[in-house]
Amino acid sequence: MGERHLTLVVCGAPLAARARDVADALSTRWSVSIVATDAASQWFDERSEHDRPRPDAVVACPLTFNTANKVATGIMDTSAAGALCDALGAGVPVVAVPMVNNRLWGHPVWLPTLQTLSGAGVRFVDPQSGRIGDPAPVQSGTGPEVVAAFDPAWVVAAVG
Repeated sequence: MGERHLTLVVCGAPLAARARDVADALSTRWSVSIVATDAASQWFDERSEHDRPRPDAVVACPLTFNTANKVATGIMDTSAAGALCDALGAGVPVVAVPMVNNRLWGHPVWLPTLQTLSGAGVRFVDPQSGRIGDPAPVQSGTGPEVVAAFDPAWVVAAVG
């Protein structure tokens, strides 16, 4: 079997500060390419890799409200949304760690977005517990605590 390729999509939320840790943990099993949104640069200063192989798996860590809603409706206006839309369309496994606060969680499009992505096969990892399944909101203002307690091994376990 040849080298397995994984694309790590990094969106603009505090958990982006742990993206290098996630990439390093994944690199023990995968060849990892990174695609970061402009908004991620507040926490993560690595540039996106534009010449990357088609992935065998995609991880979005963190996945934001904005990018999740774009992907659920098929909007590919950024490299990050494009990587996720392409993966879903091609049947490539996707693992997502949504970091969405409780204020946005109640927005009327959020539940349908989660249902659409879940129905498309996205596996969600809760950023606070590592539990795979239905994600939970992050209490507004607790980003630093969530970031500090996050274990990149949760993502590795979810991807396999």
